[in-house]
Amino acid sequence: MTRNIKLTIEYDGTHFQGWQTQKNGRTVQDAIQAALKKIFGKAIKVIGAGRTDSGVHALGQVANFNVKTNLSLKAMRNALNANLPEDVTVLNVEEVRPDFHAQYDAKSKVYRYTVLHRDTRCAQLRHFVLLYPRKLNVPLMRQELKFFVGKKDFKAFQGTDKGSENGRLKSSLRTIKRIDIKKKGDFLYIDVEADGFLYKMVRNIVGTLLEVGSGKLPRGSIQKILRSKNRKYAGATVRARGLTLVKVDYEATN
Repeated sequence: MTRNIKLTIEYDGTHFQGWQTQKNGRTVQDAIQAALKKIFGKAIKVIGAGRTDSGVHALGQVANFNVKTNLSLKAMRNALNANLPEDVTVLNVEEVRPDFHAQYDAKSKVYRYTVLHRDTRCAQLRHFVLLYPRKLNVPLMRQELKFFVGKKDFKAFQGTDKGSENGRLKSSLRTIKRIDIKKKGDFLYIDVEADGFLYKMVRNIVGTLLEVGSGKLPRGSIQKILRSKNRKYAGATVRARGLTLVKVDYEATN
């Protein structure tokens, strides 16, 4: 009997050209599919919850695939990790209902952007944070967050005219359920939960917030930028290295 298998995956995106298979370049999807081919002796297509771009990391990417096997879930997880490169780990393996689809059934995704707010770089975390040495008005940044919450047209924060991160939706309307900034020592953690994301949307939101916090953009800019629906008014796109897909939420999958 064919089984539908759901994976929860962690990866360091530093040396990947993103999640999705490409003609040229190393991708996470290719790495997992190569491991599955070694285990099961045939090509198996893996469906991801959504793309992460080159250099973006994941703590909780989700994917699913169909396979005919009697292998236990624990044995499947161990076999995958034994055949995957060190910068990819399968954290959990579940058997889910036959119609579960990692991409289309996702209800929301949570991304985190990490900013190192100090004068000197961090050698150990250089691939996972953005160094930002300028003075920041964090309370003002938090005040501006409220304008992002709710169903809005985020065209001004869209990197290109590529539609959604998974290519399925062309509308630039998205619903941000939650966005907040947490400060811990020299680190700022900007968490965004939404029903979907446009191409480079989180990185453009963060870039704009940093320009507000540094005084380059005045108070009230977020609301005006959203209304403009014009990318040129938003802030610069911050580097991919600070971005991590934290988790993908679903309704019951079993």
